[in-house]
Amino acid sequence: MTWSAKQYVTFEDERTRPVRDLLAAIPAHDVRRAIDLGCGPGNSTEAVAARYPDAKVIGLDNSEDMIAAANKRLPQLFFITGDIASWQSDEPVDLIFANASMQWVPDHRMLYPRLVGMLTEAGTLAVQTPDNLDEPAHHAMREVAAQGPWASKLGKAGREARHTADWYYELLKPLCARVDVWRTIYHHPMKDGAAGVVEWFKGSALRPYLAALDENEQKDFLGNYREAISKAYRPLADGTVLLPFPRLFVVATR
Repeated sequence: MTWSAKQYVTFEDERTRPVRDLLAAIPAHDVRRAIDLGCGPGNSTEAVAARYPDAKVIGLDNSEDMIAAANKRLPQLFFITGDIASWQSDEPVDLIFANASMQWVPDHRMLYPRLVGMLTEAGTLAVQTPDNLDEPAHHAMREVAAQGPWASKLGKAGREARHTADWYYELLKPLCARVDVWRTIYHHPMKDGAAGVVEWFKGSALRPYLAALDENEQKDFLGNYREAISKAYRPLADGTVLLPFPRLFVVATR
């Protein structure tokens, strides 16, 4: 199962809120060149461009479907298909922005310093990463993966690169004049209850699991996952489930 722009933007308002919060924490300075790493369908790139209307803003994503959606949404901007791990700027960048994308890229100990090295003086690396691996939704994914007939197929699925706030601070502080790290828990209302939670994660964390399964296995996996979610999250009186979603923010300025 490849990345789906249509699936991702089902919850666009909720997914874009951390983008705005991350942008608001970037120190004020002249941004002439910015890149949005893992731009998805362009919702984050649109916010970056609105914050810095005079900047040259580029969006990068490894999904052709996402890039096509971004180009359609923002034809005035420039989008490229590529991998964050191998991306290299041909000139210093004032802002490197990454919203909910770095967890898919391995070896942060090498990646983050390499990105900082591409910044201009006083340039900023701004990253938001989901910090929810200990939440019931992720526990349920791992349990369903391990207990089903597909267990042998899913041994490596769902492995993401994530570290603690102090890990990123210690990594970046020797390289930057200022490092700001914080964690926020959003509580997203899922009006369709457990089904809404499943739809949310189909656009992100469930993708590696489903990609390894055939169509019938995907259907059974999602059925088992929905049942687990129904037990893990108590619906409110109107059937809405509040989905707690912790996110880790890092704003590092050279």
